[in-house]
Amino acid sequence: MALPLKGKVAMVTGARQGLGKSISLGMAEAGADLVICDRVTDDGKLAETAQEIEALGRKTLSLGGDITVEEDVNNIVNKSLEKFGKIDVLVNNAGVTAQDSFLNLPYRRWRLILSVNLDGVFLCSKVVLPHMIEKKSGMIINVSSILAKEIRMNIAYGVTKAGVERFTLGLAREMRREAGIGITCVRPYFVKTEVVMGFMDGRDTSDFEEPIIWQRYPAMLAGSKPEDVTGKIWDKAALEEKFGKIG
Repeated sequence: MALPLKGKVAMVTGARQGLGKSISLGMAEAGADLVICDRVTDDGKLAETAQEIEALGRKTLSLGGDITVEEDVNNIVNKSLEKFGKIDVLVNNAGVTAQDSFLNLPYRRWRLILSVNLDGVFLCSKVVLPHMIEKKSGMIINVSSILAKEIRMNIAYGVTKAGVERFTLGLAREMRREAGIGITCVRPYFVKTEVVMGFMDGRDTSDFEEPIIWQRYPAMLAGSKPEDVTGKIWDKAALEEKFGKIG
């Protein structure tokens, strides 16, 4: 079996469950060692993710921290570099949401969603990117959502994901003269993770995407030539066209 990420180190935020866990396992399947981090570490889920990664024969570093706090992000990155000496792939996956309508959404919750979903992407990219530029190699993969494009529900979450896509395009443009650096973004539809399904309350999910899709495709992007994938927003259709169907 080909291991396109063998010898690489991938850092995934929000890795204890949901898409973050799936993406982490996909990176491990492709040969990468993993830095997995999450704000919540006391429920055992981050440790479970680490165990599953290690069962695939990969090394892991599990770290707690708040990606909205610059000191925490610096600590995560410094510990990652101490252990592995590099970060080849950064997946900005961590995110929070709320089910409240706009009129019922407290301002503090609005601020939290914007801070985690946008400030976290900014801070992690800001701290990791100089190391990638120094070694002239690296890939940043940001995780968006169909709600960046379709107006369905959850204004705050959709606003942040639209911002993530704009951030991706802008940063890719700034980095276009830096050799070996790729900045890209995936846009999942609704995915059948335990997190998403917990919100569905018996509603029809027959058209939802299977987690295996988003377990495999980010690793394929990470193993691609940066110039082939940078500055693009990848939904399922675009990924199928480039890499073929999964599942």
